[in-house]
Amino acid sequence: MLSEHNDNPAVRLSNLDFCWGSTKNDFQIKIKDFQLKKNESGILVGPSGSGKSTLLSLLCGILRPQKGTTQILGENIESMSNSERDRFRSDHMGIIFQQFNLVPYLSAIDNVLLPLYFSPARRQAAGKIQSKINSEAKQLLDTLGIASKTLGTQKAVTLSIGQQQRVAAARAFIGSPELIIADEPTSSLDEENQNEFLNQLFKQKEQTGASLLMVSHNTHIAKRFDRLIEIEKISDISVEKEKIK
Repeated sequence: MLSEHNDNPAVRLSNLDFCWGSTKNDFQIKIKDFQLKKNESGILVGPSGSGKSTLLSLLCGILRPQKGTTQILGENIESMSNSERDRFRSDHMGIIFQQFNLVPYLSAIDNVLLPLYFSPARRQAAGKIQSKINSEAKQLLDTLGIASKTLGTQKAVTLSIGQQQRVAAARAFIGSPELIIADEPTSSLDEENQNEFLNQLFKQKEQTGASLLMVSHNTHIAKRFDRLIEIEKISDISVEKEKIK
């Protein structure tokens, strides 16, 4: 169960120290204190290789720091076992990966439904009967510009990069997770589709009361977010250039 204290931020990183490789000379990121409030939207910016994707992986519990604490929705995920961390991530986080991570041989609709098979909590939030769950997946796809009656039944591998990106977003939204993590979700979209995607992203966020942290190189869209977060201002990085992550 999640902690009941309403004053807990959605994300809190304290004295975090993580390094890639066998020595601290390979790649090291240190974060003394970082918080993202509940229902807040933050856009994380910084140059390539500055550790943005690494930071997201730490937030999601995919990577574990050598030191410090990562609290998500009031829970310290370092204290969890691997299986507990996986379940927590499935129940409470919607993640839009930079590489999408769609299952190529499944249809767009089935890809959207995938999180519900791993999270009973999100399945219940989406609907108690299968027809309601299917309807929710189709509505999300239609809202994001993927016609569920045609493109929704196609295998993911047959869709364009931009279409796959929007399927990945629908998959992140389904079941109303409390925290949305997005790694450059607009990078494959033209300006018109990028604006429409952001419209729907914020619409979903407001409807569910989720917190949002998104990585982007596009600082022009920062005005749409509550806070611009420059990674170089919240972290200390040491890295060998050829081993940058």
